[in-house]
Amino acid sequence: MFVSSVSERVILRGIFKVGKKSHDVLLSQTRLTWTPIVPETPTGEAAPRRPGVLRLQDVFSVKVKRRRAAGQVGGAVLGVALFWCRRRGRRLEEETLHLHNASVETTHTWYEQVKELIAGFPSRPRALKVFINPSSHKKEAVHVYREHVAPLFKMADIRTDITVTERKGHALSVIKECKLDQFDGVVCVGGDGSVAELCHALVLRAQLDADQPEKPVRPAIPVGIIPAGSTDVVSCSVHGVRDPVTAALHIVLGHLQQVDMCSFWCLGELLRFGFSAMFGFGGRSLARAEKKRWMPSTQRREYALVKTLAKLRPEECQLSFLPAKKSNHSLFGCRGHDQDQDQDQDQDQDQDQSRDQDQDPEPEGEESWRTNQGQYLSISIMSIPCLSPHAPRGLAPNTSVANGSASLIAVQNASRSEFVKHLKRFNSSGGEFSFSFVEIQPVAAVRLRPRSVIGCEDDSEDEGEAKTSPIMHRGEGDPKTSPIMHRGGAAFPWNIDGELLEVAGEVLVRVHPRLIFLYGEEVDEAESSVSCSCF
Repeated sequence: MFVSSVSERVILRGIFKVGKKSHDVLLSQTRLTWTPIVPETPTGEAAPRRPGVLRLQDVFSVKVKRRRAAGQVGGAVLGVALFWCRRRGRRLEEETLHLHNASVETTHTWYEQVKELIAGFPSRPRALKVFINPSSHKKEAVHVYREHVAPLFKMADIRTDITVTERKGHALSVIKECKLDQFDGVVCVGGDGSVAELCHALVLRAQLDADQPEKPVRPAIPVGIIPAGSTDVVSCSVHGVRDPVTAALHIVLGHLQQVDMCSFWCLGELLRFGFSAMFGFGGRSLARAEKKRWMPSTQRREYALVKTLAKLRPEECQLSFLPAKKSNHSLFGCRGHDQDQDQDQDQDQDQDQSRDQDQDPEPEGEESWRTNQGQYLSISIMSIPCLSPHAPRGLAPNTSVANGSASLIAVQNASRSEFVKHLKRFNSSGGEFSFSFVEIQPVAAVRLRPRSVIGCEDDSEDEGEAKTSPIMHRGEGDPKTSPIMHRGGAAFPWNIDGELLEVAGEVLVRVHPRLIFLYGEEVDEAESSVSCSCF
């Protein structure tokens, strides 16, 4: 509810019962107000009256109320019911305002007028293409859609066409052939992998339709995300909560948010479009989890984290990056809290600048790239904050969904105990970037070239290795006896939006500002939950 003193031209005025009391109800172009009708006091003074106000932008449906017996089709008119959205923190909840009036003429006049006004919001969808991944997380996506989402879409008179995906790439193949001009938006019910696949498919389709295969093209329709995965970082980054009702109401009300995306390339070939990527620890832990698909998802994730920590080792990499515009900080020179504060200021400037940009930045010369070679435990590139219940401030709290840059987080070689401290702070109040071995930088592009690894993954690696010294490659220190070998054609595991990609060479990541519209809003922090018990 919203109270305002701004007066507007009254379109309709009538007397309705709200609850058990009669009210003077006024309808304007943007709001509906109701004031109790109270008798005057014996002194001739009217008691104070506090009006209620409802913004029409929060109303998503209006229905005629009727008294019906079981099995009856018609029934006596009772008035109108307005279905609207109440905000509680980051959550959106469905509420109903009942306006009782037995007059058929009055009821239908108000019904038609309110319906016409709420239909005038241009961003609200009337037809949606829905993709449901029945295999995501606990395999509850179909149930989530039927129980929590479909009733809201039906109430808002949204027509839907549903595809239940049967395999990876199914959504991509459907999007390629789908008549998208028949829909106002596309909805994904699933986890981050399903969301990324659908967004990737829409960008590719936009390129095809625009006949511009060499440059990313913004899709003409937005994407709605109904969270049904294990972490749902994309959904949390535009909703603030993992709640299907909140997500559905953002779609129904047409709340749109521009969002940056990345493209991932290897040897000149496009791998995919997405929002985030993790190399090193994040890639290896996902690779281990994928080998245990028979486990429950939470147990599988915690097993993979513990196992990867037990076998923690750095990767020798050549890391290059193109700084985001107006960023004067060096990834290889600034660290810790001071860097966090300076980056906040720089990113505010970047955000102001990027809002006026609709195209990718002009290509920079090689002299603008900054390069370092070293040993890294983890490297992450994230174009969104990647909020989640386990990391309420996000895995990349120094970026936002539409500031035109990505956050590069490079974790250099350190002891296992220090690395665990770094990970645990993502679930606390902060300080995850205050370690001397953690480096962050807003970037427009990143090149990552793994240089050398142990010849093969040794699953029998000594798990009793010292926990207070930096992790070492075996044989490190004596170049004549070092077994470090160039990997050649072997593939490195990457975690791209929760999906495992094994890439055998250098990866180039480019940021594309505001490449896609998602239903939602920009949020600073997600609703938190119990942290991972594996630590």
